[in-house]
Amino acid sequence: MNQHILKKEELDAFIKKLSKRMKVVAPVAKGYDNFAFAEVTSADEIALKYVPTILPPKKYFMPVREKVLEFSADAKGFTQKPVVEYEDTAIFGVHTCDLAGISCLNMVFSERPRDYNYLTRKDHLFIIGLECLSYCDEHASCALVNAHNPNGGYDLFFTDLGDKWIIHVNTQKGEDLVEGMGLPKASAADLAALEQARAAKREVFRNEIGVEARKLPEIFSKAMKSKVWHGVGERCVSCGNCTNVCPTCYCFDMADSVGLDLRTGARTRTWDSCQFETFAKVAGNENFREERAERQRHRYFRKFSFPLDKFNRFFCTGCGRCTRTCMAKINLKETLKELAAEHN
Repeated sequence: MNQHILKKEELDAFIKKLSKRMKVVAPVAKGYDNFAFAEVTSADEIALKYVPTILPPKKYFMPVREKVLEFSADAKGFTQKPVVEYEDTAIFGVHTCDLAGISCLNMVFSERPRDYNYLTRKDHLFIIGLECLSYCDEHASCALVNAHNPNGGYDLFFTDLGDKWIIHVNTQKGEDLVEGMGLPKASAADLAALEQARAAKREVFRNEIGVEARKLPEIFSKAMKSKVWHGVGERCVSCGNCTNVCPTCYCFDMADSVGLDLRTGARTRTWDSCQFETFAKVAGNENFREERAERQRHRYFRKFSFPLDKFNRFFCTGCGRCTRTCMAKINLKETLKELAAEHN
């Protein structure tokens, strides 16, 4: 696909034109160095330089709470109707760590049995990535898991070249948009400037914990009985913040509710967390992960071990959200360092 150019002063016109075609959401400042994806209609509302948002853009792919089924009963019998709620939406300013998270979710929900609610909603989302050319803060570990470089998963991808954006077009939908807006193609000088920006970026983004990613599988293969988990478990308060803000956590719960007429009702899907005490509890009050240390260990293995066997990739994208939001100050990078030190 092609590379196109958008001058910085033309970004507002770009957003306004896009908002006439579909709903546009982008990172918006919420105060106290917090940001969230929210609806915008102009470039002035967008925070172009931001630490990862409170919730990742996965909330548009799998909402925190969504109705998936309606049912009713009458004298004629019982009927049910699947429900898929979606809206044509452009998500502007998605960092590469969140693009990596979306790719992970795409893998999970495309497996049989496919999740048609997720996949239908995905087809109505237009993704515009935004490249990080410097670290967002000290909690990020995207270089460790190679989530700092663009690797697909978007329709358009913006990289800052100073007075302009160079836009990589990755899909036909993206090509149709930039062609329809009349954006010029990048010149040879623009492509050279892009390479210079990427070269400078390679000098900035380094492995954040001093442990090679290729050694993580071996470390985790011997970490099941590590003492590190006991220390982490003693601090954990089982609030579930870490999983709720994670771009690759996808566990959910289903619940049926019946109306006051006792004839109609709905089935609702809601985000759940493996860090909750009730998550692994089954009939008979048996709990397969009763201790907090066990639940924290399970979370780390779900990021750095289990997905490698099934999908051949880490399910941690290095965004740092789990560390930022943890009320017990459990730091992912420090935990990985402790596991590596114990392994050595």
